[in-house]
Amino acid sequence: MRMVELIQKKQAGIAHTTEELNYIVEGAKSGSIPDYQLSAWLMAVYFKGMTEEEIKELTIAMVKSGEEIDLSSIPGIKVDKHSTGGVGDTTTLILAPLVASAGVPVAKITGRGLGHTGGTLDKLASIPGMNVMLELKDFIKQIKDIGLAITGQTKDMVPADKKFYALRDVTSTIRSVPLIVSSIMSKKIAAGTNCLVLDVKVGKGAFMEKLEEARALAATMVKLGSMVKRKTTAIITDMNQPLGMAIGNALEVREAIEILQGEGGGDLLEVTLLLGAHMLLAAGKFQTVEEAREELLRLIQEGKGIEKLRELIKAQGGDERVVDNPYLLPQAKIITSISTDKEGYIAEINAKKVGEAAMILGAGREKKEDRIDPAVGIWLKRRVGDKIKPGDPLAVFYANDRERLEKARERFMEAYSYSSSPPRPMPLVYDIISGEWE
Repeated sequence: MRMVELIQKKQAGIAHTTEELNYIVEGAKSGSIPDYQLSAWLMAVYFKGMTEEEIKELTIAMVKSGEEIDLSSIPGIKVDKHSTGGVGDTTTLILAPLVASAGVPVAKITGRGLGHTGGTLDKLASIPGMNVMLELKDFIKQIKDIGLAITGQTKDMVPADKKFYALRDVTSTIRSVPLIVSSIMSKKIAAGTNCLVLDVKVGKGAFMEKLEEARALAATMVKLGSMVKRKTTAIITDMNQPLGMAIGNALEVREAIEILQGEGGGDLLEVTLLLGAHMLLAAGKFQTVEEAREELLRLIQEGKGIEKLRELIKAQGGDERVVDNPYLLPQAKIITSISTDKEGYIAEINAKKVGEAAMILGAGREKKEDRIDPAVGIWLKRRVGDKIKPGDPLAVFYANDRERLEKARERFMEAYSYSSSPPRPMPLVYDIISGEWE
């Protein structure tokens, strides 16, 4: 088999066989296929696409290229949730403890942030002492003990994806549905859970800016989940403005704590409850979304969710005192309010630009090797549709560098547009796509 012929085949729009896809994945893993040929193949896939069967076989080949986690020794139906990435998307920190406190095991393997989108691993790592890279045996034991564990991807899980992802990043082939689906789903299948709920973001702060693109991605992932016998549901949610009020690692932990303590809510709580309800449905705990949602609210009110978060932090070596005193989290040296000089209504808060402002402060990475400052970020004070007048605060900035602060302020102010009348409300949830399974 010659890679140049496989590149030509895909350039002609001809589907690959299972053997050919296995050859490409093995070559990416071992390094036997050079980067320039892999890049050419990725570009061909970007333009010519793949059939559903090809996507399935590519995903399975990627799963089998590395370690597969066996969770069968853990009683019950194991669930997981994945977000395609957004700004102020703190759902996992609230959702995972809540669902686990409902008696459904949550086995979460997650990643770090890149660009303007945040990563759950970085948020958890802002908790002093928190171990976010568990050994596999400890990961499984912890789920057995407390029903919940969150860790980073091991180096042996889906190694071919690391090569593909690095090349996609530098060849502008990121926005390819077959490549996105195989990347996300291979990691989730290798992680061994029975059920998966996908939060597919759409809007200016999302990977997919157009609804038809988000629907295509969601539908393909759900179909693939059904093909490999994983209960999969995709919920398409809005990312035109940040989901939560906090953008930044320690700040998002603080907001998650507040919500689990019954303080605050808004769009972040609503999306969390919807995702959590579908996780409980998939696990067979409830028959309707309404019943499951009510249960999750009850668990917040009775303090069960916040106690599960405390258990999680303690089990992974973190300082659980942050639950009672969030000021034990990393603190910024400079805290300053950003005000508006406008009058009227906030018509738009561009999530991408807000995320970029937080990244300039040091809350995110432009490149994978960049270091994150866990203390910095932005706490919003207004949402789209709010009426404002000159001098009203739009946000509070948390910074450790004045030069970065000024650059971030400039980018942040670009995110806002105003109108003289109230804007038309945007939907928070656009669609729910559920797969068929036995």
